[in-house]
Order: sequence, then structure tokens, then C-alpha cells
Amino acid sequence: MKIIDTKFESQTVTNNMESTRLDFPILKLKVNNKPLVYLDSAASSQMPQVVIDRLSYYHTAQHANINRGVHYLSETATAAYNAARCKLQQFVNAKEDREIIFTSGTTDAINLVMHGYGRKFIKAGDEIILSTLEHHSNIVPWQMLAEETGAKIRVIPINDAGELLIDEYEKLFNKRTKFVSLIHVSNSLGSINPIKSVIAFAHTHGVPVLIDGAQAAPHMSIDVQDLDCDFYAFSAHKLCGPTGVGVLYGKEELLESMQPFKGGGDMIATVSFEKTTYNTIPHKFEAGTPPIAAAIGFGTAIDYLSTLGLDEIHAYETDLLNYATEQIKQIPGVHIIGTAADKTAILSFVIDGIHPHDIGTLLNQDGIAIRTGHHCTQPVMQRFQIPATSRASFAFYNNKTEVDALVAGIHAVKQVFS
Repeated sequence: MKIIDTKFESQTVTNNMESTRLDFPILKLKVNNKPLVYLDSAASSQMPQVVIDRLSYYHTAQHANINRGVHYLSETATAAYNAARCKLQQFVNAKEDREIIFTSGTTDAINLVMHGYGRKFIKAGDEIILSTLEHHSNIVPWQMLAEETGAKIRVIPINDAGELLIDEYEKLFNKRTKFVSLIHVSNSLGSINPIKSVIAFAHTHGVPVLIDGAQAAPHMSIDVQDLDCDFYAFSAHKLCGPTGVGVLYGKEELLESMQPFKGGGDMIATVSFEKTTYNTIPHKFEAGTPPIAAAIGFGTAIDYLSTLGLDEIHAYETDLLNYATEQIKQIPGVHIIGTAADKTAILSFVIDGIHPHDIGTLLNQDGIAIRTGHHCTQPVMQRFQIPATSRASFAFYNNKTEVDALVAGIHAVKQVFS
């Protein structure tokens, strides 16, 4: 059942991928007198007008703090905030809405698990399995835990295509293995990891698994019950929503067993100077005033994407990625980094003799927005013995004309340095 916010009906949106550009006002922008070609959605996707309107409606007709007030605005805001949680529950097919914790983003969600689960259950000599593909936000928190507790980090290697070596992953397990934290889709290469089988293998050893879904949730259907993951984290700003809000899904029994990450208001049941008792989930992990407007906007973004259909989005973006890959690999001196058989809409490349930052700067002169750098995945760059890449990341609001503009832009960059 689709949940509609109190006194707010989402405006009609297109259900045709080719015309979704009309839903995004920023795509009408010109940069350096050229039409904007936005190919940086892996960093942050753009917001459709319906999300912008929902945020405006909240601020002009609903703004108040939630959960405590008995007045009209507080009750209205509370209802809209709770509705957003239910939308996220349905989006990932969690069993209950209380398994959905609002965070400030994927990084915050991973840190919540590290503090709430890791600091309670992981001890000296225990081992945590990560992969070479991880974003820094899924490396650094676990290193901090290891330094604090004396636990050890074990790393799954990858092959030259940017794919996990599953046989090596399985060899890492032993009686000291206590946790696996793994990215679903590589943000720098686009590789889609076989997380369902990875999770199943970990569970045969009684080991819980956290999945960083920041780059997967915008591009494909996620069913946490089917995956049987223990935790799943993702962010709104990569899902056509606002910045500053994300979600941690966690299995109820694990969330109940964890200690709170932050202390403050609303995460408590009772407080005295002698003792504090904690609230039930999800409130136990949502201390203080939450990102109310952003969470409500996130819910509307989920409505929008659900209307389009995540399977349809994945098919369209895969076609766009394949088209871009075929075009770019024909250009002499350009090398695609990350050629996994199963990829999502990310294309990283290097050009012989040209620094990625120079590539990005020159493309920007033509209004083409890409990402350059190590993409918070320095171990990946070290694996391929490069300092950085240029990364074009596609969304359903992109089209082949924009891919052609990117290809023409790369040729122009090469001409400058020839």
C-alpha cells in the first residue's frame, strides 16, 4: 500500500525514463554557457521537483518538532516523519518499520553499528572481514575499533576486473571471525558484489554481515529479507533525496542487543542521576531532534523512484552504461578501470599522460560534470597502481546524447594535450 503524507499528495511524475529529465529543474541549467551534462550522480543525485515541493510544503505548512508536542503542527510533522519510515521499510522490504533507523547518512549508519554492535561484542583477537573495494567510511570505523579493542582486519582481494575473489574470501574465515562489512556496489568501479552468497557463507559460520548499500539502493531493487543481511545502510542524497539523512536497516534482535551510539533526548525511557533506561527501537538510536524535513523529503523521493520502478531504472541505466563503455573504449589512450562482468552505472577511466583533475577541469568548461580523484577508495587505487581516476556516473535522467557529449569532451581533452 502506498503511503501518502498527511495533506500532501505527490504531484504527477513521468513514468517514462526518456522524459524524466523534465522532472529535474537543475538539468535546465547552463554551465559556461553550455547545457549542463550531470554525470556525478554517484556522489549526489539530483532532486526532482516533487521532492523540492515536498520540502517546501513541510517548511511552510508543517514545520515543528516531533513526538513530544500535542499541537497541530507537531502532530502533523510526526505523522509525516513516521510515514517516511514506513516508506523506507517497504522500499527495502524490512519486516517492521522499527527495523529502520534514520541516520545522517551511510557513514553515520556504519559508525552506529561499529559503536553499538562492535564495541559491545568484538574483543581482542577477533577478526573483521572487509574488502579491497570498500569506501573509506567502511574501513576507518573498523580500524578505529581494531585499535581500541585489539581486533584484526582481514581483507578480501580483488582481481584485475575489480571483482571479489570469493575463494579467498571463504579462506579468511576461522573461529576468530566475528563480523563482515562489505560494500554492495563499488563507488569507484561500479562492480556489483555477489552479496547474497557472501552473506549466506558468513551465516554458516554464525557471523553477522553489514552491507554498505549507498551505491546499490539507487540502481536496483533491495530486499533485505531475501538477502538475509543483518544490517544494510544507504543515503537519501544518492536516491534523489536531500542531504543529511540516511537509513540503517537492522534485524530486530540485533538492534535490541546493541548499545546506543548517542545519548540525549528521545532515546531514553527514564532518566535519573542514578540510572538511565533506554527507549525501544528505533528511538534508542535516534537521539535528539532528527532530520525531520530531510526524512520526509526522503520518503517522497522513495515514492518517486517506486513510481518509476527500480527494475526499470536498473535496465535503463545498464543500457546507458553499456553504450558509454563501448564508445569510450574505442578512444585510443583511454583505459577503463573496473571491468567487472556485473556492473552498475559507474564508469571510471584514465587517459595516458593526462591527470584526472585536468580531465575534469577541461570537461567542466563544456558543462560536463564528472568526479575526479581517489573517490574515498585509496586501497582500490593502490590495487591498480594509479593515483586517481575520472569517474562518470549515470542515472536514469541521463541519456545517450549526454554520453556522446562526454565522448566528444574526452576527444577535446586529448586534443589539448596532443
